Amino acid sequence: MKRTTFALIDCNNFFVSCERVFNPKIWNKPVMVLSNNDGCVVARSNEVKAIGIKMGTPAFKCKDLIKKYNIQVFSSNYTLYADMSNRVMECLKQFASDIEIYSIDEAFLSLDNIYIKDFQKYGLLIKNKIYKWTGIPVSVGIAYTKGLAKIALKIVKKDPQYKGVLDFTKFNREEADNLLQEIDVIDIWGIGPAHSKKLKTYGINTVKDFKYANTNWIKKNLTVMGERCALELNGIPCFELEEFPAPQKGICSSRSFGYPVVKKDDMEEAVASYTAIASEKLRSQKSYANIIIVFIKTNRFKKEPQYANAAYVKMIEPTSSTIDLTKYALIGLEKVFKKGYRYKKCGVILEGIQPSDRIQLNMFNFYNHKQKQKENKLMLYIDSINKQWGRGIIKLASEGTKKTWSMKRYRLSKRFTTEISEILEIEV
Repeated sequence: MKRTTFALIDCNNFFVSCERVFNPKIWNKPVMVLSNNDGCVVARSNEVKAIGIKMGTPAFKCKDLIKKYNIQVFSSNYTLYADMSNRVMECLKQFASDIEIYSIDEAFLSLDNIYIKDFQKYGLLIKNKIYKWTGIPVSVGIAYTKGLAKIALKIVKKDPQYKGVLDFTKFNREEADNLLQEIDVIDIWGIGPAHSKKLKTYGINTVKDFKYANTNWIKKNLTVMGERCALELNGIPCFELEEFPAPQKGICSSRSFGYPVVKKDDMEEAVASYTAIASEKLRSQKSYANIIIVFIKTNRFKKEPQYANAAYVKMIEPTSSTIDLTKYALIGLEKVFKKGYRYKKCGVILEGIQPSDRIQLNMFNFYNHKQKQKENKLMLYIDSINKQWGRGIIKLASEGTKKTWSMKRYRLSKRFTTEISEILEIEV
């Protein structure tokens, strides 16, 4: 019987690579990207990794190293990264019809139903084409299971001899085990830091150790998910390709403010803005929600009066309309907002999510349903325009225009691919 073969494509240092595509001056130089409000390091070039700066390090702790090594620092440019991710994923569809977009910088391909004589050469073809078409360098891991494809990717990134591509299917058991012996157990897909620490107390330190551990013991201590991870390492597929990810059961949209918010008007703008983002995500998965939670909080690290609270609002009928959801979100905010505090963060959470084609209608509210049909069409038109021209081109007035509370992004690069006024200029 023909075995399933997976290819996992991972964009190398993705955020950094996106910045380098449009800025040749930072090629081969240390580069790092910061999180919201320019807080912590979320992406590092290989040069920064060699300097010793860890992921998640607060930016202010890196000041001396930034100056010493002339590290190029950027704020997170989510608009640019999302568009570049979409370009990479569209390119990958040229190489396989079955694709699972796993994250913004990773995707699984099923190589079944494709005649491929040499997986290693095919992986190199994918790698070279993606770089040629998008400028983004990628690594490729190929194996009979998703778990082994993840391990192949770990090996590729640590060992330059593979030139960014590793076909794990070509190894016999002994050769594979020799490679697995060199990989720490924490690098197993699905094994987090807590489970890794527990496994090491029992002498299970490497991927090879975990592969040959007693499956009953693993199931008892790490549940069924741990057992599946072990089976995957033994070449037994337990995780299929998910071309259509299951809808989220809860959707959260929140950010820390760039500056403390004290005015209710500013907080209303922020809540409305985050509600718009959450409702757009809700519509993208063709779902409705009937519960919205609004939360606000002060900065617990500051020596000042502290306050945090959340409001739970149940809607009369499920909806995906930004107009309806914003109305209920502001009702929730009214319940919890208190003057006299310097707020650091707010957000909204949508729950009670149901597929849009399974909503139970209210037979006594026929007129309202006709209005909702018109509103749903309006939302689709708005989503379509915002997708083409950029989020926020069309929005509710309640979201505001100045947004003085927005994130601090002092080192933000241009939106080269989505904003015509910021398109790359070449001096001749």
